[in-house]
Formats: sequence, structure tokens, C-alpha cells
Amino acid sequence: MALLRPRSLTRLLIFAFLAYLARITYVFLNPSTPTVGNHHEIKKHGVFERDRTLNVQKHPWLQSRMGRDERGDIFSDMVKGGVDDYWGNYQLPYMQSPETTQIDVQSVYLAIDQLLSLNGWVAAMCPTLIRPFGQNMYEAAYDDLAKAPHLYFVAIVIHSADHFLVDQLAVIVQMAKRLGSERLFVSMLDYDSSDSTETLTDLCEAVLILLGVPFRIRRVGAMTAEPEAAYYPAEEAYMRNLALEPLHELQSKRRIEFSRVVWLKGFTCPNDIFETLLVSHTNDAAMVCGMDWAEHNGFFIFSDRWRTRDIEGDQFRRSKSSSSTSSSPPRDPLGASRYAQHLPFQVFCCESGTHVVDPSQSYYAGIGYRYGEDFHNVSMREPMGVRGHDASCLDSSQAWFCRDLWVGAAREGVRGEEGSDREVVRRHKRSTPDLSKRQDPDPPADLPPKKADPAPPAAGAPDVLKNPPISPLDPDANAGSDYDAMPNEDTESDSSSSSPSTPLAVPNSQYRPARILVNPRCVTTYAGIRHTQLALYLFGEEGDGGDGKGEEVRRKGKYVLDDWEGAPEGFVCQEQVQTGGRKAMKTQRRLGFSIHAELEKLSSGDGDGSSA
Repeated sequence: MALLRPRSLTRLLIFAFLAYLARITYVFLNPSTPTVGNHHEIKKHGVFERDRTLNVQKHPWLQSRMGRDERGDIFSDMVKGGVDDYWGNYQLPYMQSPETTQIDVQSVYLAIDQLLSLNGWVAAMCPTLIRPFGQNMYEAAYDDLAKAPHLYFVAIVIHSADHFLVDQLAVIVQMAKRLGSERLFVSMLDYDSSDSTETLTDLCEAVLILLGVPFRIRRVGAMTAEPEAAYYPAEEAYMRNLALEPLHELQSKRRIEFSRVVWLKGFTCPNDIFETLLVSHTNDAAMVCGMDWAEHNGFFIFSDRWRTRDIEGDQFRRSKSSSSTSSSPPRDPLGASRYAQHLPFQVFCCESGTHVVDPSQSYYAGIGYRYGEDFHNVSMREPMGVRGHDASCLDSSQAWFCRDLWVGAAREGVRGEEGSDREVVRRHKRSTPDLSKRQDPDPPADLPPKKADPAPPAAGAPDVLKNPPISPLDPDANAGSDYDAMPNEDTESDSSSSSPSTPLAVPNSQYRPARILVNPRCVTTYAGIRHTQLALYLFGEEGDGGDGKGEEVRRKGKYVLDDWEGAPEGFVCQEQVQTGGRKAMKTQRRLGFSIHAELEKLSSGDGDGSSA
């Protein structure tokens, strides 16, 4: 074979290099082109790409399904034949390619509205439900939400809860109609459901594809096959972190950051979610929660008390929706007063139903969901050891998340404490109240005045925290934690677990507070509940406006909190010490909470981190 001339060899090499460069450039400029690997995974930005939109027409990998059982059954051929017939006879004449589907978007919305209105009472009842001050008053504010360039991440964790999944899908459709399909990303996690959830997620997938809403629907198995070895806080943290995986992937691979994360739980009307988003943005809040109500023996009680603590660190009382305002769930006077006016009030921790989280103050800052690992596995033969009085609280992953929010806010406050961004905090020394002497306060008509700053302690005097046990004199102190999770009689008070006096170096009130609020107007309910009757109990008769001062309250802007309390020096720890699933017995004790000590652990490297 004759050797190539040097000039011909040079031309051949140049041609090969240009072809390779053209191929590489094409791949960079077209990141959605299928490549080797999982075509559903979120693609990284190309070198010359700056697109940060959630456009499923341009990026089909924004819609993915993971963990579905793809095995065929006796109906597979029938279903496929019906789909092919419908598509060929009715859709192809009008939709020639994915780029033309937006022409038919209004017809799709109308068809889906008609479909979902036949399931449950969502579409028909939500617009007519009674709300304090008039629901239509804030329509303009909701339009402002639609105009702002915010992206929203909707997260749903499902565990054998098909009774409200269709209602939640209807809510997502309404959010997409108001905010736009390219402004949402839906992460739906099916955790080992044994009912019809897997079939209903097929419906969710079809609806979201038709609407062009980005999503990831994922099914995973249980962490353990033995129910007696299941530790619910660990499962809870595991599920939540899995649901948040697309949030982190979109940030790291596409530099797409979301303004708020909406955790859908149970059912909440769309306008209530929009209002909670408005409260979150207005207050720059780290977390805003609704209120979860369960029906029991003909009345409604506040649920999810396992995860909720008022700003004094106390459990929410087991209030009835028909009770007077003096029996409101929050025990602190300011919270009770604002609750009576249907206004957002500050809390130490919450997750009562649907809630909104600011990822810039949490998930993007490295805070995730975790749990205490000092629990006892009852399926093992080894006896349970003796736990110290100061052992960490083995409560829900949400309670850990709340405490991490307080520590995270304090860290940011310490970094910039000399600047002008210091929070306006009520600088008073708060000691843990003695529950055996305190009476339930009647909320005043007006907001209570600010507490005066205390005199500084004498030099060398220790700052002592007293941690009394839960007193049996308080008739509501030992009420159950989570009505949906366990029967009330299964909850016991552990009065022997009180901790001794613990010195504190720096009061929690000296640190920047975590902005955690409860919006009492955002109500979460479940299938079959008399939602209209609940609204009457909470908000009064139609046209009454709750307290008749709706317009005045709105003008004064009381939805915005001007003063923020620091964290309490202790809280009621309701914990699940043993395995056994979500219905395992829980006990109570009062435990100290020192932000200074937590910051010391982090600075010394002894802490276990803030993310799971």
C-alpha cells in the first residue's frame, strides 16, 4: 500500500478534527438529544447553553417516571389498542408534533376540569367555601404571584392514600392554570403503596404530560419488610429527601432554583395555597404551615400535634373547631390572639397539613430531613438500655428540621450580625414556663404589648434553665400527638424523664430567629370530611368575615409580622423511642434547647450535621 503524502495526511487529520468538533458542538447545543444512559435523568448544561426554563417541549427529560411496574397483564393489549385508536382517530389530525400541542391547551384544560370535577368535591366546593374577610379580596394578590418570575416545586409523598390523590391532582391543575405550566415542577413519591395509588399515578402522569407540567413520579419499596422493625421517623426522612432529589439535581445540573417548595398533604383548596404562598413571600418566611383538621365523633380536632409546637415550645392543645377562641391550639397569648383574628402567628415548629418552605433558607443551605438514631429495635432480643435524661429527642423528622432551621438562621445571623440585616427580635429573657402553675390564657381583644427588655444578670450569675416534667394538673398536656397516626389512649406522659438544671451561655433570644408561621386560614382536610361545616366552625357565617373586621385587618397589613420571637429555651419532646411503624407508642418529656450549644457542636465538628 502506498504511503499517504504528508499534505494528504494533514488534510485527513484536519477533516477528522473538524468532524469531531462539529459533533461535540452539536451535543453541547442540543443537550436534550438522547445519549447513552438514562434518558429520563436531568441533563447538565452544555458549554454554550444558558437556558434555565422548565420547558418540556424543549427538554423532554423534565417529565420522567421511575420505578413503575412495566410487566404486562391481561388488559395490556386492550389498553394499548384503545390508546392507539384514540390517538390515531382524534389527536393526530390536530397534533402533528409536540411543538403544536399548545394549540389545543385550552381544550385539554377544559377536558381535565370536567374529568376531575367528577371525583370528590374539589372543583365544585372550593370556590364556594366560606373564608374570613372574603376570598375574592385577594384575587389581585394572586395575580401578582402569577406575574412574578417565581418557580414553585410541588412535593407529594404518598403511602396508600389513594382517597385524596385525585383531589391533589386537581389542585396541581388549578395551580398550573393560575401560575403557568412552566412555573411548576411536581415531584410525586409513591412509598410502597398497597392500594390503587400506582394506578392513579398513571392518571397523574397522563394529565401532567397533556398540560406540559414538568414532573418526576417515582415508586420505591419500603425500607424494611418487617412492620415491627419499621422506625417511622427514619422512613419519614427517607421519603422526604427522595422527593427533594429533583430540586437539588435541577440546581446542580441546570442552575435552576425554586422560590418555594409546596408540600401537599391531605387536601387544601388552591386559593388557600396561593394565600399561604403570599404570606410566605410577604414575611420572607422559612416555613409557613396550614392547619390540619381531622373529623372525630361528629366534630373536628386539630391534628398533627406531634410535629407542631407554639413559640413557647408547648404542644398545641387538642382543640375542637367549634370551641371558643380561648381554647385555640396555640398556648402563648400572642399566638392565641392572632389565631382568634385568623392571622398568621409565629411558632417554634409546624407541619400541620399543606405547608410552604423557602429552599434558600433550608434545602439550598444544606438542611435536609434527619432523625434520631438512638431508637430501640423491638424486633431484636437485646433489652433496651437506659437512656439519659438529656438524650436527644427521638421525635419526627419535621421536628428535627425545625430545630435545624433555628440553628441555621442563627448561623447566618452570627455571620452578619454587625451589618444592617439583624432581625428585629424581642430581646427578653424567656424561661420555660411552669406548666403546673399556668392557666390557659384568654386572648385579649388587641395584640399584647411588647415585653420590656430584662435587666442583665449579675456578673458571674449562671443562667439556669428549669425543666419541669409535664404536669398532670394540665388537663391537655398529655393529649395525643398525631390523631391520624395513633389512638389517643396510646400516648403516655413520661414524667420521670425531666432533665435537671442546665446552664446556658447565650439565651436563644439573642440569635436571629427562624421565621416559622402557621396560617390558620389554610385548612387541610381528608376525604369524606364535611369541609363546609368545618369552614363554618372556624370562620363563621357567610358574609360575617370571621370577626367582621376583614377590610380593617387587611389595610393594617397584619398579615406581616413586625416582631419575631427568639427560640424557646426548651420544648415538649414527644418521641417515638421504639420501632413499630407510625402507630408505635410515644412518650413526652420536656427537653432543653440551646442554639449556642448547637453552634458550638457545629464549630467543633462534633455535630451530626443538619441533613440526612
